[in-house]
Amino acid sequence: MKKEQIKYIVYARKSTESEDKQVQSIDDQLNKLKQLAKEKSLHIIEIITEEKSAKKPNNRPLFDKMIHDIESGKADGILCWEINRLSRNPIDSGNLSWLLQEGTLKSIQTYTKEYKPEDFNALLFNIETGQANQFVLDLSKDTKRGLESKFDKGWLPTIAPLGYLNNKYKDKGEKDIVKDPERFSIVRKMWDLMLTGNYTVPKVLDIAYENWGLRTVKRKKIGGTKLSKTGLYKIFTNPFYAGILEWGGKRSLGKHEPMITLEEFDTVQFILGKRGKPRAVKHQHKYNGTLRCAKCGCSFTGDLKRKYAKTTGKVTEYMFYRCTKKKPNYVCENSRHLREEKLEKQFIEAIDKIIFIEDLCKWSIETLKILNEKEFEEREDIHKSLNNAIINTQKQLDNLLQLRISELITDEEYKAKKTVLQDELFRLREKLRTTEDRADKHHKLVEDAFDYVTYAKVWFYKSAIEEKKAILSTLGSNFLIDDGKLLITNKKWIDFMKEKYAGVTEEYRTLELANSGKYFTENEKRELFAPVISKLLPGEGSNLRPIG
Repeated sequence: MKKEQIKYIVYARKSTESEDKQVQSIDDQLNKLKQLAKEKSLHIIEIITEEKSAKKPNNRPLFDKMIHDIESGKADGILCWEINRLSRNPIDSGNLSWLLQEGTLKSIQTYTKEYKPEDFNALLFNIETGQANQFVLDLSKDTKRGLESKFDKGWLPTIAPLGYLNNKYKDKGEKDIVKDPERFSIVRKMWDLMLTGNYTVPKVLDIAYENWGLRTVKRKKIGGTKLSKTGLYKIFTNPFYAGILEWGGKRSLGKHEPMITLEEFDTVQFILGKRGKPRAVKHQHKYNGTLRCAKCGCSFTGDLKRKYAKTTGKVTEYMFYRCTKKKPNYVCENSRHLREEKLEKQFIEAIDKIIFIEDLCKWSIETLKILNEKEFEEREDIHKSLNNAIINTQKQLDNLLQLRISELITDEEYKAKKTVLQDELFRLREKLRTTEDRADKHHKLVEDAFDYVTYAKVWFYKSAIEEKKAILSTLGSNFLIDDGKLLITNKKWIDFMKEKYAGVTEEYRTLELANSGKYFTENEKRELFAPVISKLLPGEGSNLRPIG
């Protein structure tokens, strides 16, 4: 009687994880296995390839299908490269062992060895599959230890977020994270748009993709495409961009170059929480979310009105703004609607009240060098003080460890004091980082302030709606409507500049009027206006804040 031929399924697997880093590729496995099948005259009924990890059961759909086909009698042999291609966990290993013992599985043929029911050695089989399982366990521990070490050194032990790159040119274990020269500045501009408070996340995403050409990092099988909306939300909620590492439930100060400050990060979190999910609107209500009712505090919303003119046969559209009257148990008396054209006219009038003379602003900016030098001296003193505090705190940590080693304090005392000192060290290091560029930022924010009060009106006329709203947010806050009249609470820095330079402006106009019709060179003009220029330095207590 002719012996029934075993029906083999070829199974080739390679995981994308580190467990299979040294294993031959799937194509190499298949070529060798096909050659072996030809030499041994094995009957192959199916070839299965899978790129999945075998360290967990029920993680490989094609492997599970193969087991089902064997249990149902469709196949009764497996041809694979090594036994660890079939399993790296005790559940799958035990299942294969049982199928062999029962005779349901008549052969497991590897490239170097065959396992058969008639000479099956359960102890040896379990040792060989157990070695594969133990390899994964050891690898997991070693990997976790390496990741923790990297985190403790101040580096994120995972793939760098968009805008940064993992440095592939350094040795294993020493790879740091550097700025992505192609994407860093673009991602920073995306943060800048969010910081204005005038853009939704989808809008920022569209601008970055359409206007700036942002694409994700191209990897082997993914990337090189548009960033997803979910991906951008993850960027805007990731403290990594502010220099903070979060991994494995721990938080630490990173050594990478931050893209934004902690204050900017907190601002965006507030904006995201305040705005909620953006809703699509059919018509552009320019100032929705900007205006509130002076009587009840509810938001003002835009209503599009259409008017049909019998004389021309045309329909004209008008945008009105009105109180939403959503305050419960309150009857709002602010019933007057405000036309958009009249609203914008009042915005222009408000801007007109803070417009400064161009010459005064130009000379004011030049005086900032003095302010910048003074700020630099203050920064140096703060820098030195913080450095000393950091050194002192680190010494306390070292001394604390010595006390524990000498068993002069208990584990509980050591852990409690260590946590306090580590928190203090973290705070000091972050404070040191935020003072690094304080002087330059102060210089720039005051220069921006003078630019704003000189050109705000021109910018407002020429800008699109989002830029207009940004200008208004710089002008003031609490834009209230009371019976059609716009009420604005000026930002403190604007009130300061108006108060400080009111007299200077009058002196300038008086001198200009007295010398009208005369031509002066720049030096002569400076000499004539020297008394005015001497009063332009902001001085102590200016308390200016960044524009926007």
